[in-house]
Amino acid sequence: MNCPYCGYHDSKVIDSRDANEGIRRRRQCLSCGSRFTTYERLQPASLFVIKKDERREEFSRDKLLTGIRKACEKRPLPTGTVDKLADDIEAELYRIGKAEIPSAAIGDMVMERLKSLDHIAYIRFASVYREFTDITTLKEEIDTLVTNKAQTSTSTSQLPLLPNDKLGGKAKSHRRSRK
Repeated sequence: MNCPYCGYHDSKVIDSRDANEGIRRRRQCLSCGSRFTTYERLQPASLFVIKKDERREEFSRDKLLTGIRKACEKRPLPTGTVDKLADDIEAELYRIGKAEIPSAAIGDMVMERLKSLDHIAYIRFASVYREFTDITTLKEEIDTLVTNKAQTSTSTSQLPLLPNDKLGGKAKSHRRSRK
């Protein structure tokens, strides 16, 4: 590690501590005696994204974050949600273990997570990602969101064991048998 003050090529480590997914080291230059801090982080193997036009490009967390931030702009999301979303997607991409990932797979991961996080952000991202060409395609996507939300809300609420018309008849017959 070269000293940032005098450029000398050697330094000694004074203190090491764990820091956000890496190691923070406090160093002292052996030439000028100045102290400085370095951060070491494991750099995973290179990951390449296969674009729609078959070009290959190195994965960029910044590009992922930019796209998600644009979709979530001015939405009432808790602080750190967008960064956590990007972290989760990046971790999953590396967990897959492939050297090349299609951009469509990354887009689908983002859409899946945005759909459960915020519907407006989801529609914003989908409109760019799926390249909606007209308003009817956008309306169809919104309609599927609305119908899925309606199905989810009714399926999670508890339904009666028997229909109301059968329940009324059973209740009457139960009262007669008590007499």
